[in-house]
Amino acid sequence: MSEAPNMYVRPVRDKDAAKLLALVGRCFAEYEGVVLEPEGIDADLNHYASVLEKTGGEGYVVDRGEDIVALVACVPSGDDRFELKRFYLDQDLRGSGIAAKLLRLVEGRARTYGAQTMELWSDTRFERAHRFYEREGFTRQEHTRALGDSSNSIEYQYIKALPQLRAP
Repeated sequence: MSEAPNMYVRPVRDKDAAKLLALVGRCFAEYEGVVLEPEGIDADLNHYASVLEKTGGEGYVVDRGEDIVALVACVPSGDDRFELKRFYLDQDLRGSGIAAKLLRLVEGRARTYGAQTMELWSDTRFERAHRFYEREGFTRQEHTRALGDSSNSIEYQYIKALPQLRAP
């Protein structure tokens, strides 16, 4: 999936760590009280490709030369369920259609492994993201969870039934 001559989608690599931390840090900075914890809850970003590989997941970034401007991943979370993980876009990409393309990419990858359902957890403060997820067919569940992190994060759970691939 190529977006523009200076921007392309590729698999995440461990050596992306500094750029991933910078991206997530920029996204968190948009919200009062949300802080990046590179040695705590966000330590997985220091070697994200390896973390995903160990869990059977896959991750992708949008690379724009010197910066990574988007991140998305999915990991198995049950027999026929995958979890959408770490979905972040720089502010200037929101509303451009790239988020929907990235979502379709990971949903397609999850379906190839037999996933029938995609779930995600999103901080209650990320209201724009919630509107996007709901437009894309996710339904917010009654469940919430507290992460016990420095940001005092509480997350909503969202679930979406995935359309199944048709046999040729």
